[in-house]
Amino acid sequence: MTDLAFRPATALLGALERKETSSEELLRLYLTRIERLGSFHAVVTLDTDRALAEARACDAERARGERRGPLHGLPVTVKDSFETADLRTTSGGTPELMAHVPARDATVVARLKAAGAIVFGKTNLSTQAMDIQTYNAAFGTTPNPWDASRTAGGSSGGSAVAMSTGLSALEVGSDLGGSIRIPSAFCGVFGHRPSYGIVPTRGHIPGPPGTLAAPDLETAGPIARSADDLDLALRLLAGPDEGHAVAWRLELPPPRRRGLSEYRLAAWLDDPAAPVDTALRERLEAVIGELRAAGAEVDTEARPGFALADNARLFMQVLYGSMSAGLPEGQFEKIRARAAALAPEDDSFRARLARDTAQTHREFDLAREERERRRARWAELFERYDALLCPVFPTPAFPHDQSPDFARRTLAVNGAHVPYLGTLLGWPALSGLASLPGTSAPVGFTREGLPAGIQVVGPYLEDRTAIHVAKLVAEVAGGCVVPPGVE
Repeated sequence: MTDLAFRPATALLGALERKETSSEELLRLYLTRIERLGSFHAVVTLDTDRALAEARACDAERARGERRGPLHGLPVTVKDSFETADLRTTSGGTPELMAHVPARDATVVARLKAAGAIVFGKTNLSTQAMDIQTYNAAFGTTPNPWDASRTAGGSSGGSAVAMSTGLSALEVGSDLGGSIRIPSAFCGVFGHRPSYGIVPTRGHIPGPPGTLAAPDLETAGPIARSADDLDLALRLLAGPDEGHAVAWRLELPPPRRRGLSEYRLAAWLDDPAAPVDTALRERLEAVIGELRAAGAEVDTEARPGFALADNARLFMQVLYGSMSAGLPEGQFEKIRARAAALAPEDDSFRARLARDTAQTHREFDLAREERERRRARWAELFERYDALLCPVFPTPAFPHDQSPDFARRTLAVNGAHVPYLGTLLGWPALSGLASLPGTSAPVGFTREGLPAGIQVVGPYLEDRTAIHVAKLVAEVAGGCVVPPGVE
């Protein structure tokens, strides 16, 4: 039974169809493992009784030849930032949400259920999804399965650990500035940030419960143990929300090519504006060699026509401008007063953070126009190449740092200390700013034994190309490996 815990969702669905296991047996396996591996604080809320009843009902329906949908009877979990009807949703242990029990499901949760999945639990995240580590006062710290002294990443850290340690069949996370891709890379699993706008985010916290406007940059997407699982989940999650479905449909195109040797790939593995940890860069460079040896065409000089530093600066403006609406009024007014008092020549990271948070609507719209120009440069690149390979993050999983002032935190990269929040502005921002699909694929390990992830950036709305390239890259250079001690 332990082997079942680490099979991809697509393989588990086959096992259920062949009656090698049942939905109830699989669910009980996950529940047992969650209890045994409780020190990971990965799954923080369970819906055990209702889920077991659903599993038994699914087994009875399967015996009668009935199916609810493509995920019939598959036990899954979702990030605790997605509202779940009649099940607590806390968005990372937010104090004022500890008793929040929504009346309706978030759209992605409703779509999982409509496909036949059994949503049996919620996974841990940073409070209000506001960190690239996963910890909070209510549920504790979610450590990395490969080294407990290091972070699992965030904000979807519980989601990635649930996949890495075999606690669920499939996960759904969210990604504003890397929150799917970073923990997936740190934990050695697959994660996909979809093209912006194709997966509805209604029912995600933040914004506040009941928010109807879709936040700029934010996406919802799958985390899984295989690229095929990402593709399956995306097919079920993507599509217009109920308001738009009256008039339009979404039909994502198939992958551009059939095999690795047919793809034209670009690679951007390091940059002075976002230096990459030497051990991680060595592994990613080795991956390029392995791909070439397998017949792939990889151009390491191709770029989308703008500097990474300029992209990072623009992403910061759009990111913090879009996040400011979720700040409490008092906190926002303090930041606005701080920004107004800054000396004009002050261009420190903290000063830029204050200015971007307090920017005017006109400034925000000008930034969005510049973003569209960047998207045009990407479109030109993708006329010549099918996808771009780049780091997910400048480092592999880093040691825990829970000091309260994010703006004062630093991250060590090759002996230099860089602003902690500034690490989001380089590699995670490449796909995020331009609304492009970004897939994180596990590609082996650094010389310290930490998982290495590579990001596949694909053309807008060509998510299935990004996922397919990630699958082919992982087949050559990596794939999911079970961490020691969690078998």
